Amino acid sequence: MEWQKLTTIEQLQNLKEESKTQPVLIFKHSIRCSISSMALSRLEREWSEELNKITPYYLDLITYRQVSNAVETEFGVYHESPQMIVLNGGEVVFDASHMSISTEPLKKWA
Repeated sequence: MEWQKLTTIEQLQNLKEESKTQPVLIFKHSIRCSISSMALSRLEREWSEELNKITPYYLDLITYRQVSNAVETEFGVYHESPQMIVLNGGEVVFDASHMSISTEPLKKWA
């Protein structure tokens, strides 16, 4: 699993476009939250080669709070932390938060 960093609001349009050719995952992580750390660890542990068709983006929502807010506005997904959002075809097709985060639902887009 190779995380791409999501650090600017401008990247959101690029992610939307990228998702038209391959699925994109946004993981919103709070470095101050133990549940977020557990969800991140679980996602990384469960990631398998079959999921490499999905590009994973990591958003540190403490450092880049304005980007996290823009994700909510741009994609219409209520803010949660931790949160996993999947874009496909330019739109949100799945989201999960807290202990619902796992790789299992991602297999349908792999």
